[in-house]
Amino acid sequence: MIGRYEVPEIQALWSEESKFRTWLEVELAVCGVWKERGVIPTHAYEDIRARASFDIRRIDEIEQEVQHDMIAFVSSVAETVGENGRYIHLGLTSSDVIDTASSLTLKRSLAVVDGKVALLMKAVGKKAHEFRHVPCTGRTHGVHAEPTTFGLKLLNWHYQLSRDRERLSLATEQIGYGKISGAVGTYAHCEPSIERRVCELLGLKPALVSTQILQRDRHGNVMNTLALLGGALERFATEIRHLQRTEVMEALEPFGSRQKGSSAMPHKRNPILCERICGMSRLLRGYALTAMENMALWHERDISHSSAERVIWPDAFHVAVYMLNKMIYIVENMQVNTEKMKENLEITRGLVYSQRILLDLVERFGLSREEAYAIVQENAMACWKGQKPFSELLMEDERVRSRISSEELAELFEPEYYLRWADEIFSRFSLDLDTK
Repeated sequence: MIGRYEVPEIQALWSEESKFRTWLEVELAVCGVWKERGVIPTHAYEDIRARASFDIRRIDEIEQEVQHDMIAFVSSVAETVGENGRYIHLGLTSSDVIDTASSLTLKRSLAVVDGKVALLMKAVGKKAHEFRHVPCTGRTHGVHAEPTTFGLKLLNWHYQLSRDRERLSLATEQIGYGKISGAVGTYAHCEPSIERRVCELLGLKPALVSTQILQRDRHGNVMNTLALLGGALERFATEIRHLQRTEVMEALEPFGSRQKGSSAMPHKRNPILCERICGMSRLLRGYALTAMENMALWHERDISHSSAERVIWPDAFHVAVYMLNKMIYIVENMQVNTEKMKENLEITRGLVYSQRILLDLVERFGLSREEAYAIVQENAMACWKGQKPFSELLMEDERVRSRISSEELAELFEPEYYLRWADEIFSRFSLDLDTK
């Protein structure tokens, strides 16, 4: 279960209190526009503004009888206002309020997520800068490939998060729409200018055309954006999980002084936070799939989407913010073992430099790629089998020794060659290195 105080902003936005408060925000905006048009007398509108409120217990009581949450809400608010309560919900259908209010809540929730991503980007950027020149093994297929730096690994995370922020911005723009167009979108009882003005007051845009609801591709895009963000966090967590393996031990997630890893084995230090993030990312992908299933509704609407949205929207934002909070904590406090990185870079006894040998034979000595590849691979396979270090095997091979001196070969085994462009890559980014 997500901790009670782990995601306070999102918890507040998706509470029952906040839901009804946002519904009331929309209702009052509509009343305000009716007042501007002279439909609601000024004194009545001022009375509504002063007295309109709701009681969740009373809403629940009414809903038990009428089996309709919006009717229960409107009735409860009208009771608090008295005679002028008759003007509340004038010309509206339920989804005019619900969908417009949902857009506000989703937009505000996306702002919270974006703020958390910005904090994570800052944490990742600072770590990337700190370790930008620290060599480590680059791996493909989980197998040692060529040298890179730990900072470049992290810089790649930072770049991915910047794309997540771009997607969050687009999702915010596309969900920032309201509709006050009536039961089937024809404005039968509430003319288009009312919608335009209400949306203006709420900081939304009016949908150019709608049915009884806003179409669910907008909401599907929000959920897919969160799922992609979750996928990024899962990618980062998976990397740390591998680097924390006993055989690797290059980077480890934080471990408290009183923390215990296993009920049976006191020595265990397990990457439980990263594993948790990976599992929760699967939830976000499930919510995204449900959101896409909600797009195909009958005609001008049905409510098959409604029950699902009551679950997936708050859950997805709670999960996403929780994951972000944990990843910020992990990045800021992870243990980085640079000595182990150096040690691991050498465990293949030089095989990570194989491509440079291949290219030297091709470019300097004119061998065909096929011939050079065969020479290098033959010696590499012998090294894999544990015969000798790669450089020794190469120098014992007449095909290499006759072309490359031992001094030249030693230069081909320098990791600095692979890292010489690291500063240029970093120069492409404006990292926030403020210590505050």
